[in-house]
Amino acid sequence: MTADSPKPEARVFCIANQKGGVGKTTTAINLAAALALHGQRVLLVDLDPQGNATMGSGIDKNGAAVNLYQVLIGEARVADARIRSESGNYDVLPSNRELSGAEIDLVGMENRETQLKKALDQIAPDYDFILIDCPPTLSLLTLNGLSGAHGVIIPMQCEYFALEGLSDLVNTIKRVYRNLNPGLELIGLLRVMFDTRVTLQQQVSEQLESHFGDKVFRSVVPRNVRLAEAPSHGMPGVIYDKSSRGAKAYLAFGEELIRRVGGRIRRRAA
Repeated sequence: MTADSPKPEARVFCIANQKGGVGKTTTAINLAAALALHGQRVLLVDLDPQGNATMGSGIDKNGAAVNLYQVLIGEARVADARIRSESGNYDVLPSNRELSGAEIDLVGMENRETQLKKALDQIAPDYDFILIDCPPTLSLLTLNGLSGAHGVIIPMQCEYFALEGLSDLVNTIKRVYRNLNPGLELIGLLRVMFDTRVTLQQQVSEQLESHFGDKVFRSVVPRNVRLAEAPSHGMPGVIYDKSSRGAKAYLAFGEELIRRVGGRIRRRAA
């Protein structure tokens, strides 16, 4: 690539699941940090008004002068709002409860479902990956995430009710594909909080592999206390305790994702 050649634009992935409590934000934070450890340039977009991805990255969600809310309503650019996660070595587009107001403000806007895509397009060449941590509801915010993404990564627990929620989410992805974003695809399913001692979880895992085939990532994230402790210290689990089983699983997942999308690992995580 010559000096005059355009930089390749980022791969934009939503981390989504319409069921709460499935490790979605934990996955977004640790995948961002794992990709950074593998030499990737990463932006994590916190699309959830709870702001947990922001806080879990070591950033005060109420201390940011500009956040995602101002970006979505056109009052600021991503370049002005992004903040560096010093612990994770990636950038964050932060959010807090203000973002809830965007649902109302966006309703009257033209092309309301594509405001996030328009904002991210301006900075896409700065990154290899842009990860969007979606709220656990099908809202106008979630539609903005799905409309601006190339694909969806679904973290899920291997439990009976998770299968029912998965069906709803896959149908949502299909509707967005038909009506808003013909480039959207399911990148893969990530099994999280997995306990090999539970027979039901093994059975559900086998069902997933049988039905979705190679859309199920080989990496499996075990239930791990160290991953749960990390956010209270303002850092991703892969940084908080690199030797933990959960950290090793997310590092392996980051490498698997890079290879799956044809990227290049620039350095090996220690």
